[in-house]
Parts: sequence; C-alpha cells; structure tokens
Amino acid sequence: MKNTIKASFLLAVIAFGTLNIVGCKKSWLEPKTLSLFSPENTLVDLPGFKAALAAASNNLKAEWYGDGSPNISEQIFSEESVEGTDDKTGPAQNMDLQIKPEAQLRHVDFNNIGWFWETQYNGIRAANIILGRVEESKLTDAEKNMIKGQAYFLRGYDFYRLTNQFGDVPAPTKELRTPKVDFVTVKREVILQRAKADIESTIAAVPWVTDRGEINRAACYHLLTKINLSLGLFDDAIASATAVINQGTYKLMKTRFGVDANITTKNVTWDLHRPDNKSAAANTEGLYIVTDRLGVANNIQTNSMRNAAPGVSIGTNIITPAGRAGMTASAGVEIDLMQIYGRGIGRCRSTSYHYREIWDDPKDWRHDSVSGNWMYMENLVYANPALKGVDTAYGRRLRLFDPNQNNKLLCSDTLRSWYPWPHYKLYVPDSENVPMRGGHSDWYVFRLAETYLLRAEAYVWKGDQTNALADINAVRTRANCDAYTNIAKATIATVLDERARELYYEEPRKTELTRIAYIYAKTGKVADNGKTYTLANFSTSNFWYDRVMEKNVFYAKNFITAHGDMMKISPYHVLWPIPQPAINANTGNRLNQNAGYNGFAGNVAPSDKIVD
Repeated sequence: MKNTIKASFLLAVIAFGTLNIVGCKKSWLEPKTLSLFSPENTLVDLPGFKAALAAASNNLKAEWYGDGSPNISEQIFSEESVEGTDDKTGPAQNMDLQIKPEAQLRHVDFNNIGWFWETQYNGIRAANIILGRVEESKLTDAEKNMIKGQAYFLRGYDFYRLTNQFGDVPAPTKELRTPKVDFVTVKREVILQRAKADIESTIAAVPWVTDRGEINRAACYHLLTKINLSLGLFDDAIASATAVINQGTYKLMKTRFGVDANITTKNVTWDLHRPDNKSAAANTEGLYIVTDRLGVANNIQTNSMRNAAPGVSIGTNIITPAGRAGMTASAGVEIDLMQIYGRGIGRCRSTSYHYREIWDDPKDWRHDSVSGNWMYMENLVYANPALKGVDTAYGRRLRLFDPNQNNKLLCSDTLRSWYPWPHYKLYVPDSENVPMRGGHSDWYVFRLAETYLLRAEAYVWKGDQTNALADINAVRTRANCDAYTNIAKATIATVLDERARELYYEEPRKTELTRIAYIYAKTGKVADNGKTYTLANFSTSNFWYDRVMEKNVFYAKNFITAHGDMMKISPYHVLWPIPQPAINANTGNRLNQNAGYNGFAGNVAPSDKIVD
C-alpha cells in the first residue's frame, strides 16, 4: 500500500527529500522537519555534493535488480519477450485489460510502470535540489560546473526515459521548497530540447574518466546521442557518438580479460558479463555502470536467473517419457542444475524472434551453446534424484517430445518452462540463496557497443549506408561474426536486430522502440515495413506496434496461457498511462492522459515551454 501511495502522489510531494505519506490523509502536504541529511546540512562542500550525486545515481539502479525487476516491463512491451508467469491473473499479458491509469501499476507480480514514474521523478527532484544548492555553495567555478554537468546528466536521463515511456509529461527543473499541486503537461520535444541544452552547456566540465559508478563525459555524450536522435538531429547524434568513440579512452573489448580469462572454452563475450569484470580497470567498454556488491549496505541482488531463465523446476511441468517428474528445485542433489543455472521462473520469457530468428551467423559467440554462453533445454538432463534407479531417463538429456509415443509432449507449460536463454547474460553466482536466483553484480547502463549502434542508426536516418554498416560490423565482428558486405543491410531493422543480439536484458527496449517510432512519425520516412507514420495518429498507428506484432508471436497470435489469460497488446500502448492518482493529486492544474486510456478526453493543449 505504501509504495502505491508514494507513486500516486509523487508529483504533489516532489519538493521533499523523502516521501513520508501515511494512509490517505493530507499530511503529505506539510513540510517535514529537516534531518541531519537534509540539503542544508549536506550540500555544503564537494564531498557532500558527490554523495548526493551518488545517491541520485543509485536511485535508478533498481531497474535491473530484485525479483520481478522493473526492466522486465521494458522487455515485455517489445518484440523480445512476454510475461511468462501463468499461474495467476495479474501479470501484464493482456495489456488491454491490465494496463490502465487506475490499475495496479507497481507490483512485483503485475508490472512496474509505476516504478518508472515514481523513480524517475524522484531522480529529477534529487537533481533539481543539487542544481539549486550548488549555485549557493562555496565550491569553485570548476567544481560547480562539474557538479552541474553530472546533475544535468541524471535529470536528462530521467527526462529521456519519461518522454519515451509516457510522452508529454510534467518537467520540473527547479527545487521546490513548498508543496506544489499545479504541474502542467509539457510537450515531449520541449523537454528534450531543454535536456540537450543543459548537457551541452556543462559537458566540457565533466571528466572523461571517473571512478566506476560515477558520471563521466562519455556517459554524457552517449545520453546526448540518444536525445539528439529523439529530436531528429542526426548530424548532432553522429557528432556526440563520435566524441566517445574517437576519444581513445573507451574501446570495444576484443581480447580475453579478467575473471575466467583462463577458461579456454569461453570467450570475450563471456568475460564482458562476469560480475567482477564489469567495473574492472581492464574493461574499456563500460561507459556508465551502477554498482552492487555483496556485503554493502542497501544493495540488492539481480535475481537475473530467477527473472529470465525458464522455470525448469516448476512442479511437474517437465516429465520423463515414463511420465515421472523429471526435475527438482532442490540444490545439493547429485545433478545440481539449480546451482549451475539457477532456479528460473520465466517472468521474462524470450520470444522466437530473440532466441532464434535474429541469429544469422553460426559462429556468433553471443549465441554459442558449445562454450556455454547460450543454453538450450536439450543441454540439460533429467535431474530429479527420485528417478535414479527407477527411470532410465535419469541423467539423460531433456526432450520436448517422445518419438516412441507418437511425439508425446513432455512439457506441460512450454511458455514458462521451455525456451533457450543467454546464460552469459543471466548467470550471476549467488551465495545467499539456495537454489541460486542471481546474486550481486554491477550492471551496465551504457556500454560502448551501444554507442556504435546509436551512431549506425543516425547514419541510417541520414542515408549514409556505408558508415552505418561499418558501425554495425564493429559490434558484429567483435562477437566473431562475419561482417555484412551487402550495403542493403544498413537499415533500422538491422540495427534493431543487432541491438537485440548485443543488448538483450541491458537496454530499455520499449523506450528505444518508442523513440524510433517517434522518429518515423516526425520525419515521415518510409519504414522497413513499407509504411509511413504521422504524429497526429501516433497512438493508433505507429512503428512500435507494427514491429511488435510482426516479431512477437505471442501477441500476434493472442496466445492463451495455461491460466487462461490472453496475450494482447494495442497501438496505444506505445505510451504508458499516466497513473490516475497522480492526475487526481494535481488539483491545481490538468495533467493530461495519453490517448487510448480513460481520461484522455479531458486533455488540454500541452505547454510549449517549461513552467516551474
């Protein structure tokens, strides 16, 4: 209840450092007594500002951590994944029924749309406090500009995500020291233009190299590239991406390094995603990384295996040809699959688009089962110790059908318990849970491989296919693939496929697809599917929806889960709903709702300027 209320009234209490809201009373309107950690006591010197920036950065970290982590909501609103939980009603599967302004929009078992709304406005609030107080501080001008540049990055990051998740939204840019209930909806493009100007004004003051977890100039340029693309400024996007690629400090990792480098059966793809390697000094690819370590207070585990690996041990979903339960959730047994691969429950279930259709080079390390980077169900064996001495299947490879019994199906729930997965991405050793769920690990927010793909995309929009293909090939060849030689491959579809191969479970896929949908609608360019789009009809006809329906078979065919729930998604889901309680709390002004959702009819024209 508390988290729901916090998310609901975020806009009304954005002025405060904490959100102490109790029940449904209006006590949240009253300023709270300043603590020892209030801005007045903390933001007085450089260490204080750095600590505040670290806390603000930590604010966004939870996107990739915890059971039912928020990044799953980004994945399942795309062509790559669906919500595989099918033992109850509630998970986001039939979006028409479950994604509504007044519905539960923040729950581990449903969806985390509300988490993004709350957390990103919390981040904006924190950045605004830092920006407001740094001007009053006694820091040197150089220190002030550095702090401002890093705070602009954090605020720009949140604005970028919000505008590509929710569209036109409120855009507070000043610290609020009294309650405010009259926020206005601001045009998406106006917000992004402000974020661009802010970052550009101070980017030179942000160091190229900082401690891992801190904001550096490369991360600022990377974010600026995304913002430039969002605004249709393709030359600017090329320039900002090139600033990172050509600077010299950051390079694609092409040779073995770090933990496990002595395991000859592995490769650099494996190395890149080892928890101990992400922040290693030898790793020149990480641009912006959030940190999470065992034994550090307030850190949470990734739960990556639990969230995205198949539920091989759920009930009797997988049986032997003789009809016996083939798997176990127990650890410490003779064939201990739970301690090798973790106990997945299939919350983030990948689609055939991701695990089969995009892979066009059998040598690709990112899809290599020989090295163990990629796992298929047939790589596993029947491991239930109760089978030993009773069933000849014990210790033998799993099979989906039994050819000796007219191809009898041996898995009762193929949605949740039978699909391949990228083990190299999801495997995070876990010393705190038995069986493993996915332990502590740093996580990439921005990585240089994506910078190349962003620049490739900008070149495609510009019509420069030669340079676009060169950037795509820089990422492909590092993964042991042959370079593309046909210039016709330089398309947005190819960029998206390469992003899916390289950045699965890292990138906010829905955000990026919506950004591209906006570009198609803004420019009127013909998409790879032969269609054109307009901003006027954005919520009824858009590239995001057509891409999802073309590639995600579950939504395309309205798959029915074992629980009887339909997989369904609609064009208006290109933008998420503004949570209704946030609209209700903003009593002094109208907050607009997105098209397709209840309340849209009452909208007013969004502001073409930021009003604090």
